[in-house]
Amino acid sequence: MNTNKLYVGNLNYRTTEEKLKEVFSGYGNVVSVKVIEGKGFAFVEMESNDDALKAKEALDNTDLDGRNIRVDEAKPRESNPRQRSNYSNSRNRF
Repeated sequence: MNTNKLYVGNLNYRTTEEKLKEVFSGYGNVVSVKVIEGKGFAFVEMESNDDALKAKEALDNTDLDGRNIRVDEAKPRESNPRQRSNYSNSRNRF
């Protein structure tokens, strides 16, 4: 793995940052946890790439709070020029 940041998907909406920190701490030092409210995913930052790899291999497709979670390397956010379109402006021109 090239990063110590992990994407954790398919979360139960009731899963807390504290719960994720507790679970991931079994595989190394957790630097930070950020649950994206109402979206069912989170980001976990481990202290090292090795810790992140151990956590990914151990926890991917395992049950957490009644859901099989997906754990993968976090990818940098891609800028999408179409996301910030002027749709609302063009809509008002007609």
